[in-house]
Formats: sequence, C-alpha cells, structure tokens
Amino acid sequence: MIYPLRAASSLLVLGALISCHASAGSEFAEMPNPGDGVELYGAGLFSTSEWDFFMAFSPDQRRVLFCRANADFSNFDIYETRLGSDERWSAPVKPRFAMQWSNADPHITLDGNRVFYISNRPNPGDSASVARPSYDVWYADRGRDGEWGEARHLPGAVNNPRVTEWSPTIAANGNMYVGTIRRGGVGGNDIWLSRMVNGEYQALENLGDSVNTAAGEIEPWISPDESYLIFSGAGRADSIGGYDLYISFKQNGVWQRARPLGGGINSNGLDFNQSVSPDGEYMYFSSTRARSGPIGERFDWPRNDANIAGIGDTTRGDIYRVPVSRLGIQRR
Repeated sequence: MIYPLRAASSLLVLGALISCHASAGSEFAEMPNPGDGVELYGAGLFSTSEWDFFMAFSPDQRRVLFCRANADFSNFDIYETRLGSDERWSAPVKPRFAMQWSNADPHITLDGNRVFYISNRPNPGDSASVARPSYDVWYADRGRDGEWGEARHLPGAVNNPRVTEWSPTIAANGNMYVGTIRRGGVGGNDIWLSRMVNGEYQALENLGDSVNTAAGEIEPWISPDESYLIFSGAGRADSIGGYDLYISFKQNGVWQRARPLGGGINSNGLDFNQSVSPDGEYMYFSSTRARSGPIGERFDWPRNDANIAGIGDTTRGDIYRVPVSRLGIQRR
C-alpha cells in the first residue's frame, strides 16, 4: 500500500488495516501460535484487553513507558509503571509530559535523562488550543527528583507541522531517526536521519532504497552504535501482513538491503512498534496476531481477570518479545 502524501496519512491507513483485519476473524482464528522464542509479555499489565503497544525501558529496566490506543487506533496515551522492591510493577499512571492530548512512541535516551515522543498538542505559536491533525516530536527531561518534567517542542529541522514524524529514536551520538514524509523520498512515509551537530538537529537525510520503498516505512528503532536498524513497513513486496518488521545492517557506513524478520516474528496481522531493551537481550513489539493457550506470567497486581479477557483479540494489539539472538545480530 502506498501512503498518500498528506498529514497523518498513516493513521488513516492503519485504521483501514485494522478494519480489514477485524473483519477477517476466521482467518486469524486458524493462525498458529507464534514461533519458538516469540512470547506474549506482561499479561494483565502490558498485554491486556486494551490496544497495547510500544515499550521504552529506563537504563536499569525498572521503569517502563508504554502506550495504549483507542479501538480504532486514532488516539494514544503514554503510561509509566515502575518495578518496586517487591518485584511487582506499580499501577500505570500518565507521566507529567503526557497528561493531555494524544501522545505516543516514547524513546528514552541511553542515560535515562530524556524521553522523545510524538504528540498532536498545539505547537508553540499556534493560535488555537486544539489538537493538531498531525504529530510533531516533543521531549521531556528527568528532573533531580527523578520525575519527568513538562513537554517541550523539539526545535530545529526535524519537525514539519504539515506532516507527522513517527517514532523518534536516538543513537548514542544523538542522531535521530524518524519515519515521515518529505520531498525527495522514495515513497510516502520513509525512514530518515537527522544528524546531531553542535547540539542541533540537521535537515533530514533519506536512508535510501536499501531501506525505503515506494510502499511505506514508518517506525524506526536504531541501535545505539547505529550498526543496525529495525523498522516497520506496510505493503512491501515481501510483506505477509498489514505491517511487518524489517532489519537492515550498516556495513562500511552503508545500509544494506533490508530483510523481513523471520522465524514466526512477523504474522499475517499487524506487527510494529518495536524496541530493543537497554541490555540488548529482547526485542519488544506489538502484534494483532491471534493467540490461544497459556498467556504466561501475570504482571497485574492485584489480579483482575478482566485485564486479560481480550488478549489475542485480533482487533487490538498485545505486547510480544523475542530474544535479540533470533534476529541475526552479533552481540558486541
């Protein structure tokens, strides 16, 4: 599917995909369980009867920012939960920077002191205090008290108020990768790079046709050393579902031809909103694949079976994880 060149087009495309998959219940009911190594994660907390997506861990992996969407995936909320001394996750709450508006795609920097995310809140200088039709990149810093601060609009060349910038992911050197629409792209939404130079983000650079196609690439996750990139794409020639996950490796400074992740990671549903844990052990992602059988360890406390009643409903996403070793990545 080729994305139309207009603001927030991906929301419309995703909504259409969700509608199509929701009407294909018989097909999904016959789908087998995920392949070896792919497991449902966080039943009752991260995977629930809601539409659950995205996981952003703090460096010590004792705090998590994660997202939930409404039924048609048109409005997003960011929540935070913390692992207590009793090794139980706290009840999710919205962090200070995401109390209002629609917010998604949080990425925490390696030092844990800043989170980048997207929001449809009014930009500085907007004449009206109303939600915008597209999403810009915003950020918040962690204060001395350990709590997240207020939302701040990202200055510089990354944001374009007429289109959405998706999934702002940060390398160790500060370089930012986003999915968005720009003139000179390969297709509709492509993956782009903004280099950090002297503390400022530079004009976006397209990653080229080894990564991007005329279909649509939307959500990047970059490794800290920029040696590999995982992204979600729709409508590519080798797609098997509505959205699939792809990986590209950088060799001698050049991105190699992206390939779909295999071994049961992609499904005939929607597989997207991926991230890798700070310790490099697991990739987390959201999927609308059908699920039967055991749901694994329960993360909700106190237990509430209503939290798990909708797991495996193909009209909404659940959180899955897979060992990074399954992705063909050589650990350094």
